[in-house]
Amino acid sequence: MLPRRRSLLSILVVTIALGAVACTSSQLVPSGNAPSEALSAVDQDGVTRTLASARGKPLVVYFYPADGTPGCTAEACAFRDAWKRYEQAGVMVFGVSGDDTESKAAFAAEHRIPFPLLADPEHRWADAFGVGTTLGMMDRVTFLLDREGRVAKTYPDVDPGVHADQVLADAQALSRP
Repeated sequence: MLPRRRSLLSILVVTIALGAVACTSSQLVPSGNAPSEALSAVDQDGVTRTLASARGKPLVVYFYPADGTPGCTAEACAFRDAWKRYEQAGVMVFGVSGDDTESKAAFAAEHRIPFPLLADPEHRWADAFGVGTTLGMMDRVTFLLDREGRVAKTYPDVDPGVHADQVLADAQALSRP
C-alpha cells in the first residue's frame, strides 16, 4: 500500500506543478506587443469576430476554462453586470474558451450574456495570446488591449467574480486623452 500512496502522491505533485506553470508570465503576450490581427472566431450568435475589427477602441479579451462551470459563470456574469458601463466607456469585451458555438449559445442564453463569447476549439486565440491549458482547458487570464491592439495590461490568476470592475477602471484610463 505504501508504494501506491507514493505513486498517487507523485502524480498529484506533478499535476500541481504543471498547473502552476501552465500560465506563466513568460508565455503570455507581453505588454506593448500585439497578438496576430489575423485572428477570427465565431461567437454564440454565429457571427465571425476578428481582432482587427476591434481596433480603435479598448478591448478586453478574457480566457476562461469552460462554459457553465461555477468560476466561469461568475466571471461572465460579472462582465454582464458591468456591461452598460463598458458600453458607455466604449470598451469591447470578448470571452474566449475552447467550447463550441452550441455551448456558447446555451451559456449566453442561460445567463443573458450581451457580449461575444468566442469558440476557440483549436486554441488559435489562446496560442496567439500565449495562454496555456490545464487538463485540456484554457487557463483563466484576461488581457486589456489598447486602441492600437497592443496589450496594455494582463491579469493572470484573477478572482473571476470581481475583476470586471478593475479591468473597466483600467480600460477607462486608456480611453482618456
